[in-house]
Amino acid sequence: MTPPRPRDIPTASGVYRFRDHSGRVVYVGKAGNLRSRLSSYFADPVTLHPRTRSLVECATSVDWVVVGNEVEALTLEFAWIKEFDPRFNVRFRDDKTYPYLAVTVGEEFPRVSVVREAKRKGTRYFGPYAHAWAIRDTLDEVLKVFPIRSCRDGVYRRAKQVGRPCLLGYIGKCSAPCVSKISSEDYRKLVNDFCSFMAGQGETFIRDLDRAMQDASSAQDYEEAARLRDRVGALRAAMERNAVVFSDNTDADVISMVEEQLEAGIQIFHVRSGRIRGERGFVLEKSEDLTSSGYLERVLQRIYSEEIDIPREVLVSNVLESRQVWESWLSEKRGSAVTVRVPQRGDKRALMETAAVNAKHNLEVHKLRRSSDITSRSRALQELQDALGLNDVPLRIECIDISTLQGQDTVASLVVFEDALPKKREYRSFIIRTVTADDTGAVAEVVSRRFRPTPELPGPLGPVPVTEGEAAGAGTQQRFAYPPGLLVIDGGQPQVRAAQDALMAAGVSDLPVIGLAKRLEEVWLPEARDPIILPRTSEALYLLQRVRDEAHRTAIGLHRKRRGKRSTASALDDISGLGPIRAKALLRHFGSVRALRSATTAELGSVSGIGPVLAATIALALSDQRQADNLKEDVKTDGQQ
Repeated sequence: MTPPRPRDIPTASGVYRFRDHSGRVVYVGKAGNLRSRLSSYFADPVTLHPRTRSLVECATSVDWVVVGNEVEALTLEFAWIKEFDPRFNVRFRDDKTYPYLAVTVGEEFPRVSVVREAKRKGTRYFGPYAHAWAIRDTLDEVLKVFPIRSCRDGVYRRAKQVGRPCLLGYIGKCSAPCVSKISSEDYRKLVNDFCSFMAGQGETFIRDLDRAMQDASSAQDYEEAARLRDRVGALRAAMERNAVVFSDNTDADVISMVEEQLEAGIQIFHVRSGRIRGERGFVLEKSEDLTSSGYLERVLQRIYSEEIDIPREVLVSNVLESRQVWESWLSEKRGSAVTVRVPQRGDKRALMETAAVNAKHNLEVHKLRRSSDITSRSRALQELQDALGLNDVPLRIECIDISTLQGQDTVASLVVFEDALPKKREYRSFIIRTVTADDTGAVAEVVSRRFRPTPELPGPLGPVPVTEGEAAGAGTQQRFAYPPGLLVIDGGQPQVRAAQDALMAAGVSDLPVIGLAKRLEEVWLPEARDPIILPRTSEALYLLQRVRDEAHRTAIGLHRKRRGKRSTASALDDISGLGPIRAKALLRHFGSVRALRSATTAELGSVSGIGPVLAATIALALSDQRQADNLKEDVKTDGQQ
């Protein structure tokens, strides 16, 4: 597309739209300065994020609307996103419609019902709830105390015409306003009490009913006392369905976002009067070039653009860059002040951590559902074959990842996926012997050890003695059943070329090898000048990410294990007279080597099995180690100067 001239773009706040060749809107965005924001799209394509580059290549025109301020821009942006559903804006996946409890307070005789519809004026909503059965059970209990009508309008009109109430009126779960068993004023009071109870004022009603029950019992009106007792039990049963999370009457929405490269899991807890009144979770697809704050703003747009019940506090897991704009927008919708902040301590921070656990679970369930679908797995393998130009579908994929910390305790993992599913019994772990400035040497070593031939079985099917005991010469020789159809390296082109060279040296010339770079999720081939950019919705990219993430998880686990062994054991290994049992006793008593080094001889001697002589020996050895470490640090500092 031909970019507009900078002088033609205003510098005011506004909302812009990119359109494709058919005039369809493909992206909607807002900006505090339209000229600055739009100019960033027309920089050198090489410098653009792949998602932004795809957008610019697809679009043929751009237009904009100037608004008064950023709050107005926020409102118009969401209205356009809802109207045009642009393909390059964030996509929400698994965003189910959650049930609400709705009370039509705008009618003369309001009714209560469980709905999933869009918000309507003149209706008060409670929720959302995770399950429809949960709110129906709650409603069944509450209607025993506040018998407002729950029948449909057609049933209500028919009962009014014939002069007979429906079954609910006969059994006491409806006050039967259809046949004038209750006045309009009394019915309105009943509805208000019902709404107050659902809004969190249940303890007040329970105290009043308890008092009335005691009065009825004192007056020997035992039937009335029993009726009031049953009402108290019904209200308590309804209240127990909502967990108490805050001791005060906090009204807040707790929103947590857990991110991965292409998707993010979201969890929301709706807390009213200190109790969780509703919750929901979903997954968003990260299709825009946004920061964590930007994606969280998309979530807030989704939640509050149609939300009527806005709380006094919105607690979020990430700092919002435009927090003041959001506070102004939400305060305007609520009609009173709304605070948006990240909780730092206390019960609110603890609930945010719980929400984060649930958000991560939402994302994992979404990924598991996707990976367990045989159709999606077959499509992923076929897309991978087409994108890489492979002769056969890569039914077996192996991935290598290196983990190190400043060149120490370098390890590698090799994971295996067959038919797009992990085959954990064939995972391997490597302890790296090669010392290099980067991880290309480690990649080459792993590939050469994986594919080296043996006298028993020449070629890439040879033994793979890659267990931890191998470094000490105690490893047992293990063989893979057959070679992979694709080798994936966690890294860019340098790592891929190192792997390719090691394969050629091992006599393997027909195995395709690729790299997956984390930053932009680019697929690199050994000799290609440019990477392959798979579509963000591609099942092939999703599969490669799963393989890479599994290799990374396995390598990190082994690296932490080895680093932990070295950091806790080495300081005590060489102390004369201190065996492994006494060393464990010391670590168990003091908790860490650092605490051990700070302990006095008397404190060391207080540990069971450590006598005065051994305590003095340990204190002297740890003191010498500390002095040696300090000397090394001084030498390093002098060398840098």
